[in-house]
Amino acid sequence: MCGIVGAVAKRPIAMLLIDGLKKLEYRGYDSAGIAVVDNQQLERLRVVGKVRELERVLGDHPLMGHTGIAHTRWATHGAPSEKNAHPFVSHDEFALVHNGIIENHATLRDKLVKAGYHFHSDTDTEVVVHLLHHHYSESHDLLKSVHATVAELEGAYSLGIISKYDTHRLIAVRQGSPLVIGKGLGENFIASDPLALLSVTQQFIYLEDNDFADISLDTIAIYNGNLQPVTRSVHQLAINLDAIERGEYRHYMKKEIMEQAKAITACLEDRITKNAIAPAIFGLSAEEIFPQVEHVQLVACGTSYHAAMVARYWFESLAKVSCSVEIASEFRYRNIAQSKNSLFVTLSQSGETADTLAALRLAKKMDFLSTIAICNVAGSSMTREAELYFLTRAGVEIGVASTKAFVTQLVSLFLLALSISHKRNHQPQVEAELIQHLQQIPALTQEVLLQDNMISQWAKAFTDKHHALFLGRGVLFPIALEGALKMKEISYIHAEGYPAGELKHGPLALVDENMPVIALAPNDNLLEKNLSNLQEVRARGGKLYVLTDEKRLASQDAFANADILMMPTVHPLLSPILYTIPLQLLAYHVAVFKGTDVDQPRNLAKSVTVE
Repeated sequence: MCGIVGAVAKRPIAMLLIDGLKKLEYRGYDSAGIAVVDNQQLERLRVVGKVRELERVLGDHPLMGHTGIAHTRWATHGAPSEKNAHPFVSHDEFALVHNGIIENHATLRDKLVKAGYHFHSDTDTEVVVHLLHHHYSESHDLLKSVHATVAELEGAYSLGIISKYDTHRLIAVRQGSPLVIGKGLGENFIASDPLALLSVTQQFIYLEDNDFADISLDTIAIYNGNLQPVTRSVHQLAINLDAIERGEYRHYMKKEIMEQAKAITACLEDRITKNAIAPAIFGLSAEEIFPQVEHVQLVACGTSYHAAMVARYWFESLAKVSCSVEIASEFRYRNIAQSKNSLFVTLSQSGETADTLAALRLAKKMDFLSTIAICNVAGSSMTREAELYFLTRAGVEIGVASTKAFVTQLVSLFLLALSISHKRNHQPQVEAELIQHLQQIPALTQEVLLQDNMISQWAKAFTDKHHALFLGRGVLFPIALEGALKMKEISYIHAEGYPAGELKHGPLALVDENMPVIALAPNDNLLEKNLSNLQEVRARGGKLYVLTDEKRLASQDAFANADILMMPTVHPLLSPILYTIPLQLLAYHVAVFKGTDVDQPRNLAKSVTVE
């Protein structure tokens, strides 16, 4: 991991590659590097730190080659250092960049050391480039040598390869880690994300697992694992470049939080009518599948897992079907007792999350009614491999901490629950009422966003804190988990989310004047129980921050010292969508006050494409 860009062109491409790396910075990384072929010589520059440092070094040592590869690395094997940065070279003849993990690298390293190869890094990647050199010395055919190399690798990876022997040739390989080809005019490109190439092309070919691509100035030849020619579709990706710029905002995360009303509107557009859900929004075969559904299996990671936890309440209360929610990395490594007539649903912002994608592939071999991917990226692996898919339409999300992708996942899951409910236990009046409430969510979201200044004032009190506790009940318990995750991700404050009813079963021992407690307490059928829990916090000197739409709460003497944020009244089932927004803003402002790297928090990557 984490970012690959490559090009073969008739012009110097170093700055083009740097520009591509800048567009991939959101993925998180700790070092960067570039290699080009110039006059049948490989030239390479590598740095620890940000792409801007690589750009500075490039200014002192210009690279003029027309074919090259570049990479931003997120450390897996070996600490961040120049010697561990990509690209890696072998005998100044081959250069290679790699995303993923080579699981049998130790065995291959021992083999190559015995063959006389010397290693200069601690990485698994260096094994691959030396293995390529070894095979080329026998065959003198670049594509066949790459194929022979890949045959010895175990793991998940994507590769970009150049050689001094082929000055206008770029080889790409995909096995379990995303890689796309960008088509140009008299020049072609590769990248781990199409965003990296939007300034040079909007035509993309998504490589599939076991694909080998042999790319030159005017040709793109793609082969399967047996080196048989295959055809892959060309996709036109229409994204406004303004969508990947910060504009007036200091950080991408703030921009994306403030775009949530627009994102929800886009998610709903053409998918609901005044009183009903538009037919077949999950695919034509859904019309046949949904009436059969007796169980829903949701699988996801991270923030998407919290969206799935919310949806469990919706599937059971609206559709009257049982629902299981599981973290993808757990689902794929245990023996599953399958429920009868179960629908498998995966959630992923990128559609490339390694564990979730592996769980989907496992599910396709099992006895599920069907598989659905809910995703934000058209053409991603999950949308191609699931039998049905639903695009959240959140728009480009750059910040590592997911915000608008999360709320649009919630909206998408609510639509799915309603769709299954419609097919299983049709209640026209209930459906119409819920859809009318759903249509109000964009406006209510904008209303919540207007409280940004007040939430910023709250955040000042958190800058010297080391811990925080988030409480919620029912459908808002997963939002407490999500609020805690956001606080951990970008402010580095240790935070935990708990069901409020569990307070006396352990967490209350931690509550004192140094433990801020953030409570989600809407005026619903659990309000009185929530108030009881808040009294327990207050009695122990804990500082309370309460999100509620109950006006009398602010006037009660019992909460005179609590900070209360008044929320708009919303249907109880839809409250998770609104109540997550202040928690996003709180985490954001705390991180800004603490001076952390909001968009690229330490040790984290946007798209987790390895286990």
